[in-house]
Amino acid sequence: MMEKTLNLRGLKCPLPALRTRKALSAMQPGDILIVECTDPLAGLDIPNLLNQTGDVLEQTRKQKRLMTFRIRKA
Repeated sequence: MMEKTLNLRGLKCPLPALRTRKALSAMQPGDILIVECTDPLAGLDIPNLLNQTGDVLEQTRKQKRLMTFRIRKA
């Protein structure tokens, strides 16, 4: 199992979702992707993306403007 952090701070919609999709496509089942975003729309876009891909959102944290998503590749 591998864990990777993707720093998407400062990127605006739709780039966080597109880069998250690309990173997930290169991962193996069971791997963990941690995505850090500052775009407020990522709070909607990332969960919607995971509904499409079937990957699992294990945790979402919000600290001021920073949102962190912990995703397990299905």
